[in-house]
Parts: sequence; C-alpha cells; structure tokens
Amino acid sequence: MSNSPHLPAVNREWQLVKRPVGWPTPEDFALVEAPVPVPGEGQVLVRNIYLSVDPYMRGRMNAAKSYAAPYELGEAMRGGAVGEVVASNAEGFNVGDHVVHDLGWREYTAVDARDAVTVNGEIAPLSTYLGVLGMTGLTAYAGLLRAASFQEGDIVFVSGAAGAVGSEAGQLAKLMGASRVIGSAGSDDKVKVLLDEYGFDAAFNYKKAPVGEQLREAAPDGIDVYFDNVGGDHLDAALGSLNLHGRIAICGMISTYNNTEPAPGPVNLFRLIQTRGRMQGFLFRDHCDMQPLFVDQVGPWVASGALKYRETVVDGIQNMVEAFLGMLRGENIGKMLVKS
Repeated sequence: MSNSPHLPAVNREWQLVKRPVGWPTPEDFALVEAPVPVPGEGQVLVRNIYLSVDPYMRGRMNAAKSYAAPYELGEAMRGGAVGEVVASNAEGFNVGDHVVHDLGWREYTAVDARDAVTVNGEIAPLSTYLGVLGMTGLTAYAGLLRAASFQEGDIVFVSGAAGAVGSEAGQLAKLMGASRVIGSAGSDDKVKVLLDEYGFDAAFNYKKAPVGEQLREAAPDGIDVYFDNVGGDHLDAALGSLNLHGRIAICGMISTYNNTEPAPGPVNLFRLIQTRGRMQGFLFRDHCDMQPLFVDQVGPWVASGALKYRETVVDGIQNMVEAFLGMLRGENIGKMLVKS
C-alpha cells in the first residue's frame, strides 16, 4: 500500500442525529470526530477537497423509502465529493490522483476503487466535477435530451434557473438551438445573472407576481419544454402555457421538500390532455450511459467559456450544515460547495 506522509489521527464527519420535521435545523446534525480510516484491499483513502450539498439530500433525511436509501442516524452522511488519494490499496490508483466519489460530508474516507472515478484537475477545476461537468451537468443534459426530448427551435422554461442544474439546463438549451429560453429565480440579482451572464432570453422574479402571469408575459407564444426544479405554482403555470405536444421534465420539486403536509397537486393536469403533452420524472443515475457523450459535447463549451457557471463556495467542513440550509433557502447562485 502506498501512503502520503503526515496523515492526521482524527477525522471529522457530519452525522444526522435527529430526523427533521419540516425545515431542518442545526440541532438535527452533529460534527463528530472519528479515526482516519485505513483503506482495505481494493480501496483508496481520499482527503476530500470539495464537498457537495444538493436538494435531494433533504429527502434522504426522512425515514420514508425513496429512490435513495435514507441516512442512518448516528452514521456519517453521504454526498458527492472530489478529493486527493492519500493512500492506495487498489491497482490503478496512485497517491496524488484526484477522484470523484459519493462519500462526502467528511474530511477523509476510504472508498472502494470501483466507486471512485479519476478526474483531471488540469483540464478543468476540480470543483467542476461536482457541478457543471459532474452529476449536476449530466442531470441538466439528460433531463433536456431524454426526459424532455428537446428539439432545436423549442421554447424552453426553466424554474430555479439560477441554481446549479437550472442554469446549465437553460444554457444547454440555448447552445443546442432553442428559439427562446425563459427562467425563474427568487431575487432580482439572480434574474440579472440569468439575463446578463447566462444569456436567457427572458427571466422573472417569482416572488414579485404570480408565476403564471409572469410566464405568460415572458412566453407569449407558450412553451414547448418545461424543466421543473421547483414544482408547486411553477408546475401549474407551465401546464397553463404548454404548447401542443409539449414536454415537462420533472427534475426536482424544492418548493415541497420541507412541507409537513402533502402538497396539493396541480389544478390543471387536464392540460396534458388538451395539449397531448407529456410529463416525465427522471434521475441522472438512469442515464449514466450518456456521460461520455455529455463530456465530449459540453466539456469544450465549458473550456471555451461558451457555457458559463458559478459556484458558491463555503469554506470549512464545520460550516457544511449551514451551507446545506443556505442552499435550501436559495442563498446560492450556481453550485453550492464546501471546501473542506
């Protein structure tokens, strides 16, 4: 086994100690000290550099069965991370390599080699492999092309468009030939970013007036594709503006994640009949076969600056819960990350 010298004796990891009811609070989590793990056969020890916080993590804090296993109380939580290999007990991985894996929420972790993917920090910054070139980017790409069957010339509406997935989905639609891209966001500053930086054709602050009213004004000819990150009144509005044979890709419904009562369903689902429309939920993990094509097509756009991205980086693992809660409150522009 190869090792980097001077490994610390103590590792810090975040654990869920109480299942949140409604909005999570800092008291639901604990930052715990644990020994730095020793990698077993076929494992690598990784010092995490960037840790990801994402909306889906809120669902894993509940005990209910979902598409991802719930976090166990009193155990280290999981999430996307990119880090440096500091000890290797696995063929093909060397000390100094950088890898992406899903054992975040901690400083050091032993990762099975089969669950680690080597990335090149010289091609793109390491943080991008958690965002614009990682799970976030593939989610936007697969959602547009597969779940929404995007076609050149489509009019596209993206909710939560200043977030990590939404901002990339809107830009990808423009780069692939959308005739018009509209985004919603929760502040005037975010709307300005969508228009001036990301190249959206129209954008609005959903807190200023009813979403349906603002969408009709921004998309007088209706919409062909709705990329949904929010749900609730945004989904109602999109259904109301849907064109013939329109498609809705359900990526997330962040407006409902902290509800303590079931959210009311859309009041106008009949519009799917009128428009012969389609609504499909999706998860990026069902479309991992697209990863090589995604990187081949999108990587050059990132490298050239044609596809722009922002990151909100919080420093220090001790601030990770606050970063997660801030992301749920919409305080980030682009991908929310923690630098460990």
